[in-house]
Amino acid sequence: MEYSKEDLMEAKKQIWGVGENMGTEESKKIWEENAQFWDNAMGDESNEFHREVVRPKVTELLSPNPADYILDIACGNGNYSSYLAQRGASVVAFDYSKKMIELAKRRQSQYAKQIEFCVADATDRKSILELKRNRAFTKAVSNMAIMDITDIEPLLMAVYELLQESGIFVFATQHPCFVTLTEKYMTPHSYYDIAIEGQPKEQIYNHRSIQDIFNLCFRAGFVIDGFYEECF
Repeated sequence: MEYSKEDLMEAKKQIWGVGENMGTEESKKIWEENAQFWDNAMGDESNEFHREVVRPKVTELLSPNPADYILDIACGNGNYSSYLAQRGASVVAFDYSKKMIELAKRRQSQYAKQIEFCVADATDRKSILELKRNRAFTKAVSNMAIMDITDIEPLLMAVYELLQESGIFVFATQHPCFVTLTEKYMTPHSYYDIAIEGQPKEQIYNHRSIQDIFNLCFRAGFVIDGFYEECF
């Protein structure tokens, strides 16, 4: 049986819940509206979940040091970037929300010499590659953002290209086994939900099985040599 392009697009909408280009743009609008709330809620030190569950293991795997040049992906208000800067690292941090980056620059102004904040789209390989500077990144990190990104393959491909040969990429994401319906676990799909009680708009979550996430990492060229499952 043959299918038209329109049939395939409709099938994709049914799976993901959004159109091919709507997901990223809609998500960006949502985060523009949530930016101020998020900055207030996360503050300088982040919230308890990030401090106690995400940050310790991410930092253990990343092992930041003063010689590092680190790419911070979907950096939010920049509090992990500042955490890295406090440890002597130099950082290029980006988010696709212009307002979030403005807030990050304001909040982390004391680290302006160590952190360069940029607006870039994690679903656009070209946009990410424009973050290339005069030296390769030694490491890259993404804290609890993979599930917010509509298409992570361009990100993984670009990060692999931007890292030095022995570079490290560490990311933390919600556990897909426990945040979606069992019968939909193997089916990529998106849905609306909140991350912090009281946020103005529900954000778009993009579900992928662990198999799908890992296979995209392998396709980009990465190997996995560290892995943790943490509970709050």
